[in-house]
Amino acid sequence: MCVLFKRMSFNRGIGSVKYMEKRTPKNPKYQYVKTKLDTGCSLTNYLDDIRRNYKYRKDEIFKRLGVSTFAQMILQVASVSELNDIEDDIDSHRPEDCLSLASDADSACHSDRSYAEHTGEMCHSARSTLLSVISGVGELSREEKISEPKLPDAPKQTDGPYPDCPYLLLDVRDRDHYDRCHIISAHSFPITMLSRTMDSYTKEVREYRNVAGRIVILYDDDERIASQAATSMCQRGFENLFILSGGLKVLYKKFPEGMTTGPVPTSCLASPASLRARKSSVPQQQQQIQAAEERWRFTSDELSKIQEELEEMLIPSEYLREYSRLSSRMSTISTQSRASSAGSRLSSSTAGRVQSSRPWK
Repeated sequence: MCVLFKRMSFNRGIGSVKYMEKRTPKNPKYQYVKTKLDTGCSLTNYLDDIRRNYKYRKDEIFKRLGVSTFAQMILQVASVSELNDIEDDIDSHRPEDCLSLASDADSACHSDRSYAEHTGEMCHSARSTLLSVISGVGELSREEKISEPKLPDAPKQTDGPYPDCPYLLLDVRDRDHYDRCHIISAHSFPITMLSRTMDSYTKEVREYRNVAGRIVILYDDDERIASQAATSMCQRGFENLFILSGGLKVLYKKFPEGMTTGPVPTSCLASPASLRARKSSVPQQQQQIQAAEERWRFTSDELSKIQEELEEMLIPSEYLREYSRLSSRMSTISTQSRASSAGSRLSSSTAGRVQSSRPWK
């Protein structure tokens, strides 16, 4: 009887295997929709991100520069340049007292000169005239030189590259791609320049080549061209050469605002869904007219956006919200516990006073 029961239980299963092998049909309308579940900084996510956005090779002879490090460098260079401009303005400023003293001294000199001419002291004037003639300066030229006003200082250049900038950013894509979109402060340096037998490098590249305290950074869309250019330049003797890891693709992913000028290429966008959203948000006329500006400096708004994105990258806002929520909850729990402990102490003290007021028996 037991053997028959066991045989019947083994043959009888719950459900069928064909239901486990059945797959839900996919809808092409939602093929770009992804889950919002994020498991955090796991090794699987890290390796998937590397395979998707970076092209590491074992035989690389050039160095790499991360996008976050490049953003920090931009912020530091901009802050140092702003401080230097403020110091130059303070040094070039002259107080009104010094100007008044200088004007008084000039008037005194003119009065002494007129007095000497009227009193007949011609020896000194003759000697000065003779010396002027020997030196090749006539009296008319001498008077014009004396009365020549001081020219105002030339205005400072605010649209050029940062003075003493520690990095040189080179865009190794074609000139057409550079004109459409590029990183602010980047120079156009197509990879075809390296195939020339003469004048392969521009003036800026020669100034930054193997100079202490300066580096050369190459970038493209997704490291395909930049890695080839960096390998060729390192083989020709460049020692301070870096490539921007991930190129424009990773840069736009982590810093969508403040870094680039012009519309970002479609190859750098995350998915066709985001591309459609971007096209719908921008009017069609602006898409045809809009082009990249050749700029060398970041504005204050762009620097603030870069700072915000960098802080978000280092400490995500969701962690900050979770931390603030937990801290507020802990503070409320602590206040409640303090209030309950104070109430218990108050009740014990009042009970003691009531007992002490009773007459002794």
